This record gives sequence, structure tokens and C-alpha cells, in this order.
Amino acid sequence: MSRPWFAAWTVGLLGLCGCAATPLERYRTQQPVLDLAQYFNGTIDGWGMFQDRSGEVIKRFHVVIDAKWESRDGHEVGTLDENFAWSDGTRSRRVWTITRVDSGNYVGRADDVVGQARGEAAGNALRWRYVLALPVDGRVWNVAFDDWMFLVDDKIMLNRALMSKFGLRLGEVTLSFARRDK
Repeated sequence: MSRPWFAAWTVGLLGLCGCAATPLERYRTQQPVLDLAQYFNGTIDGWGMFQDRSGEVIKRFHVVIDAKWESRDGHEVGTLDENFAWSDGTRSRRVWTITRVDSGNYVGRADDVVGQARGEAAGNALRWRYVLALPVDGRVWNVAFDDWMFLVDDKIMLNRALMSKFGLRLGEVTLSFARRDK
């Protein structure tokens, strides 16, 4: 491949990638308004799948989330205890600690999250961005997640997360949540 052609191809590809992101502001007027502390409070079931970059479903899962919020140092802090049952028979657990920074911003931590997750909410949408340390074939890969959640009503939320490493798309996770009746 000649250098000028390769340079043009690279610039074009980067331009397409830059246009792919939907701005969160687009959802500001969408209803119902998503309040994490209100939705993730109690027990929530989730059903999902991981697809590789070709679209093939690699794994399916069910997750049960036990969630509660409390006030700490003037901030709302949530604990989301996620218990996964995977289609290959394995089980895993992740415990998130999420802090509401202000009306539309959150930070989160979990044992397998590298650094801190950052979340922004507007209208019915939440965008989480974080790096997850994923075990793959005896090694650990730090994989970037661009995670979008959309509140449908007071019981149902849809979630789609794009996974990448070095800017290359690895796959995606699609998930639906349903709150249990209290």
C-alpha cells in the first residue's frame, strides 16, 4: 500500500470514528428521566449477551443486582452487587460503588475496573466510560467500555456497551434490565 493512499485511508477512518459517537445531549428531553439512585434500588434482573466484532454471540448471561443507596459525606452513594450466571456454567461477581457527583454526573469503582468509571446522565440516558480488566485465556486485558443505558419506564432499562482496545472494536454487550416488584 502506498504511503499517500494509506495516509488518506487512515484520516478517513479516523474521521468516520469521530462521527460515530452520539452526543448525550440529544437525550436531555427524553422521558422518563433516569435517576440511578431511584432505578438501581432493590433487586434488578438483567439478561444479556456478548457478541464479538463479527456479531457472533459468544456468551449469554443472567445477572441479579442487589442495589442500595445511602448518604455519605453529603453525597448519594450506591452499592450495586452484581452476580452473573454465564451460559458456559461459570459464575462471577462485581460490586460497584457509585457516587453521584452532581445532578448529572457519577463516578464509580469496582475491583476489576481500572481507575475510575465516569458517568453522565441526561434525560432517559446514561453514558458510562471505563476500562475493565478482563481475564482472557490466562491473561488480563484492559478493555475500554463505552456503555449506554436507556430507561424505558420505571421497570425496564436497555443497555448497550461497545468494547475496544487500542481504539479497535472488540465486540459489544447487549443487556435488558427489569426491576423486581418490591
